Amino acid sequence: MKEELEHLSAEAERALAAAQDKEQLLRIRTQFLGRKGTLTLLIKQLGTLPEEEKPLYGQLINQLKNSLEHRIEQRLSALKEHEQQESLLKDTPDITLPGRRCAVGKTHPLTQVIREITDIFMKMGFQSAEGPEVELDFYNFEALNIPKDHPARDMHDTFYITDEVLLRTHTSPVQIRTMEKLKPPVSIISPGKAYRRDSDVSHTPMFHQIEGFMVGKGVSFSHLKGVLTVFAQQMFGEETATRFRPSFFPFTEPSAEVDIQCVMCRGKGCRVCGGSGWLEILGSGMVHPTVFKTVGYDPLQVSGFAFGMGIERIAMLKYGIDDIRLFFENDLRFLRQF
Repeated sequence: MKEELEHLSAEAERALAAAQDKEQLLRIRTQFLGRKGTLTLLIKQLGTLPEEEKPLYGQLINQLKNSLEHRIEQRLSALKEHEQQESLLKDTPDITLPGRRCAVGKTHPLTQVIREITDIFMKMGFQSAEGPEVELDFYNFEALNIPKDHPARDMHDTFYITDEVLLRTHTSPVQIRTMEKLKPPVSIISPGKAYRRDSDVSHTPMFHQIEGFMVGKGVSFSHLKGVLTVFAQQMFGEETATRFRPSFFPFTEPSAEVDIQCVMCRGKGCRVCGGSGWLEILGSGMVHPTVFKTVGYDPLQVSGFAFGMGIERIAMLKYGIDDIRLFFENDLRFLRQF
């Protein structure tokens, strides 16, 4: 058995020294360590030896087996690393090639306009507030002096969820919710989404508005004119002229539409302004006393003004866009211009 083990060890050494590739090493493993391998058959012969010799030869066989397994694995690992190095040398990347630029997104034009408007008003001391888009009828209409039988409700063409729950038709409910929580003086703007059943080149079922209001002692219509004139000049240019036309809104009295000098023709008259030289940009007015009573303010002690504008309309005028649907079609050729 001893001579057989020595012969087997020498044969394995010669085979390992001659092996040049993975296939040869795997054949050596099978030849010596496989189920029918030379070393495996030798292990089976241990049962024929005398009892006192079995431990000695069992230990020698295991040593040879473990040594062979270890050396074969080392050679296989070395061959694998060598193959990887050769592959890297063959496929060396050309570091002189120009890099691939990552596509960088643009801020949506509506987002840009919302940020710009918000920044203008916050510099004048206004704070920003938000409210729910799924709103109660009370906040959307009744608290704003629009009871259930009021004809102004027909102007809104509302998306109702139930008789008392709806998608807000304007951001004005934020005015009510804010005044319920805060005592005057209060100066708030509330940008957000609103919803109405309307869709054409200048209207969409979902659109963006900014509601703003200022309430305190001695707040007058002249303050309203001053704030909105500054806004128009900051938004459209220092030389932009404004005018205030009498109008009607249930939640303000008196009420006024605000026009700016046409940004296309500078007041000369064109197709965009219908030859008038003016373009409407927002609605405004002094907060109605009924609204103050609803939120617990004393209309004899405080006064205030409110205004609201459509973001899409402001953006269309600012950038000369003639179709509101472009804002929502996600056409990269359009969006990349901003």
